[in-house]
Amino acid sequence: MTVLLYTLGVVVFATAILASIGLHELGHMIPAKKFGGKVTQYFIGFGPTVWSKQVGETEYGIKAVPLGGYVKIVGMLPPAADDLVEEVEYDDQGNQVFKVRKSNTGLFTQLISDARAAEWEHVKPEDTDRLFYKLPWWKKVIVMAGGPTVNILIAFTIFAAVFATYGNGGDEKVDTTIKIVHACVKPADESGEVCTAADQPTPAYAAGLEEGDRIVSFNGTSITSWDQMQELVKANGTDRATVVVERNGENLTFRTKTTVRPPDKAGDQADEEVGFLGVTPDSHLAKGGPLYTIGQMGHMTVDVAKSLSTLPAKVWGVAQAIVGVKERDPLGPVSVVGGGRLAGEVASHDEISVNDKLVSLLMLIAGFNFFIGMFNFVPLLPLDGGHIASALWEAVRRGLARLRRRPDPGYVDAAKLLPVAYVVAGALLVMGVVLIVGDLVVPVHLES
Repeated sequence: MTVLLYTLGVVVFATAILASIGLHELGHMIPAKKFGGKVTQYFIGFGPTVWSKQVGETEYGIKAVPLGGYVKIVGMLPPAADDLVEEVEYDDQGNQVFKVRKSNTGLFTQLISDARAAEWEHVKPEDTDRLFYKLPWWKKVIVMAGGPTVNILIAFTIFAAVFATYGNGGDEKVDTTIKIVHACVKPADESGEVCTAADQPTPAYAAGLEEGDRIVSFNGTSITSWDQMQELVKANGTDRATVVVERNGENLTFRTKTTVRPPDKAGDQADEEVGFLGVTPDSHLAKGGPLYTIGQMGHMTVDVAKSLSTLPAKVWGVAQAIVGVKERDPLGPVSVVGGGRLAGEVASHDEISVNDKLVSLLMLIAGFNFFIGMFNFVPLLPLDGGHIASALWEAVRRGLARLRRRPDPGYVDAAKLLPVAYVVAGALLVMGVVLIVGDLVVPVHLES
């Protein structure tokens, strides 16, 4: 049964991530077609084609390596500047062909030229007015932002559903209702041990406070939060205290005298004369609707930004863990392989209820979608954010030209940033391989 549940968890996670990839690419394709662009391919995965079907002008299919996806939008790169291109011709099939000057001998110049030529192999005479680079800048932004926005919307939908029904496991609220009345005064590191006849009863136990009582006031001060209650008790030292609680709809008054908790084995709190009542409050997971979810995702955005800034260093830590130089950080990054393993462990864990398993899997899927969405907004090619940044720069440049009454500077040539894109793509490939190997060799496990 454990193996079956583990496999089920992995399959559910993998299916959800593949569905997210497919929806991400739809987020690009649908607005591209809506704006009149030509989309020739829609694929999930990379590598050799496993299956494909031509529908109209678009080929839909699945590739062998399910670690991503892509849509092919014709005309992503504009034609080269006049000093790079001698002429544009059409071959026998009607495809545009570039005649690049022989002076393009530089490595980066040749890479750009080759990429531009490969891009325009798909352009036919009738596609002239449907090329992506000719779209208004705001349409380009919508097309390129569509993919990662879909991932963020998936995350929002899952987060909102969980936060509204189950609660937010990362936002626990402590209220003023008593959950436990401790019978005797023990050091903090011995609070779970059985009381003996020699132990002093806690003030709460001696006064008659009970589990389920809601503390209304302490020494005449109305209690609105547990933090406030703690501060009042600590400040009371060993003085007398009057505690009013609500029990079964009735307010009851108890008089006692707070005490000082003895130090633990390490000697902590030995010199602190702070009051101690002897109760543990009840707590619950915070719940909320869409606005609460948006606020929580705002905090997550800050956390993701911090994580992205340290991602290379963390991946280097994973590489060190692979060769045994250091232990792997259990809170560090994982690949989709690691996510699948965690999903399997959640599904097969004996001490987690079915409801908690479902919530954990949903939160894992939502977390991956949120990270993927935010990561793709990083303004570097080949990520979606790089294309968005190019479109925004085009808008700024053309706007400034109009304000200064200067000639239109034309379209931003994203091809000139291809050397940067190749470096970024190479780095992402290396980091992805390191994380996958790390998840196979030194995997992160579910905390027991």
